[in-house]
Amino acid sequence: MIPALSGAPPSGVRVLIATRPVDFRRGADGLAATVQSVLQQDPFSGTIFVFRSKRADRVKMLVYDGTGLVLIWKRLEGAKFKWPAISDGVMRLSAAQLAALFEGLDWRRVYAPGSDGRR
Repeated sequence: MIPALSGAPPSGVRVLIATRPVDFRRGADGLAATVQSVLQQDPFSGTIFVFRSKRADRVKMLVYDGTGLVLIWKRLEGAKFKWPAISDGVMRLSAAQLAALFEGLDWRRVYAPGSDGRR
């Protein structure tokens, strides 16, 4: 089962956001090449890679599920996703933060259980 389609991803999953927008015409193979060449990561590692569009209203997630690459695409209607500042590189999110981001919520307000909310 694909975690993003069955609710929140498992709590131990590694989630990386590419902080610079990508060309949204790219499919799974093009994004996998970006993961390797730009992010310096392995697209077949099971990590969920999250990509943003220039307009900030679209998200693509790429993950290897053990049998192949899975590409998930979502466009928010009448709203924009809350994204980290645009820069080169990647940023790590928790599974709970990814679930909030995917729903269009402010993922910056999601904290790990037991934390006091301080950074």
